[in-house]
Amino acid sequence: MVDIWFQDEARVGQQGRTTRIWAIKGTRPRAVKQLQFTNTYIFGAVCPSKNLSAALIMPYVGTVSMEKHLEEISKKIATGRHAVVIIDQASWHITKDLKIPENITLLPLPPYSPELNPCEQIWQFLRDRYLSNRCFSGYDDIVDACAYAWNQFVSLPDKIKTMCSRSWATC
Repeated sequence: MVDIWFQDEARVGQQGRTTRIWAIKGTRPRAVKQLQFTNTYIFGAVCPSKNLSAALIMPYVGTVSMEKHLEEISKKIATGRHAVVIIDQASWHITKDLKIPENITLLPLPPYSPELNPCEQIWQFLRDRYLSNRCFSGYDDIVDACAYAWNQFVSLPDKIKTMCSRSWATC
C-alpha cells in the first residue's frame, strides 16, 4: 500500500518574472517589474494517483521548513498506507538532520533532472496564471497571492492527476 508523491518548492516574490501577455499586433506592451526583494516560498507536494496535495507557504527554505512540510504530507496519507516522496537533491532535502515521519520514505531524483519532477510544471502553471506580471505591496500580499494560486490549482477537477501523473511512477 504505497502512494507516490512529488515534492518541491518555489520562490515567489517582488523580483518576480515577466511572462507573455496578449497585445495588439505591432504594439510593444509594458509589463510590471518590481525592484524590491521581499519573497517567500511555496512548499508543494502532490500525489497524482489519489489527486491529493499538501502545501505550506514558508518565509525561508531549510531543514526546519522541510520537516514541517513532511509533517503536512504525512497528515494526508491514509492510515495503513506509506508514501514515497520523490524529491530533488537540495541540501535541506537530503541532510542527515532531517526528521522524516514514519509513514514517509524519501526518494531523491538524479542530480540536475528537474524535468522528472512534475512540480516544476505546477510552478510554471502558477506563475503563468497567477504570480507573474504583477506588483506585490509587501510580504503579506505575496503570501496571499501564493495561497490563492495554490488553492486555485488544486480546486481544478483532476488537474493534479492530468498534469502530474507519470507512467514511470505508478504502483
